[in-house]
Amino acid sequence: MQNKILIAVGVVLAAGVAVGTYNAFGPQYAEVVAVAPVTVKEPILGQVLAATPVKQTVTGRREVCEDRVVEHRTPERFGDRDGMVVGAVVGGLIGNQVGGGRGRDLATVAGVVGGGYAGREIDRNRDSGRVYTETVRDCRIVDTPREEIVGFDVQYALDGEVRNVRLDKKPGATIPLGERDRIIGYDVRWSFDGQSGTVRTLEKPGERLPIRDGVIVVANPLPSDDGST
Repeated sequence: MQNKILIAVGVVLAAGVAVGTYNAFGPQYAEVVAVAPVTVKEPILGQVLAATPVKQTVTGRREVCEDRVVEHRTPERFGDRDGMVVGAVVGGLIGNQVGGGRGRDLATVAGVVGGGYAGREIDRNRDSGRVYTETVRDCRIVDTPREEIVGFDVQYALDGEVRNVRLDKKPGATIPLGERDRIIGYDVRWSFDGQSGTVRTLEKPGERLPIRDGVIVVANPLPSDDGST
């Protein structure tokens, strides 16, 4: 009668799963029923080869201020009224000496007006009063063009190919490109003479597995999720 499946591992050249067999001559094989890849997630990283800044000219507005010195002269005690008053008096006296009657009155008025105007202008233009200066700040808004870095054209290598991408920030030695599944082994379901089981291997097997001395022989076995091979 058949023996039940025994859990065993070869330790010399290859590991295996022990199975009960009839006494038979010649090599025996277990049939591979199904093969399922065992995967883990791993990040996809591109190796950065070059990163070139992308520049753009933009116009900004800023305030520009300049200081300038302004000279002032202090007025007389009565401003320019002294010259105007004196001029009016002198003009009136002169006008009063011209003609007689109604003509003298008109000449007096004309002398007052003209003398007042002349006296005021003379008083304004004469070199008198204290001179002083003050600093005045003038400000205005100007448009100033400038260059800004708006991104980076990045050249990177991935899986033997050179590719390009534009990024907002300057990258480091690598750039993340998402995730992908990496196969780390295979869960192999086998069947032999009414018996079946599963073994995890590093390499993908063919259509059958050899049996030696009641043991299914697999190359590069891996522990399964429960810790067994």
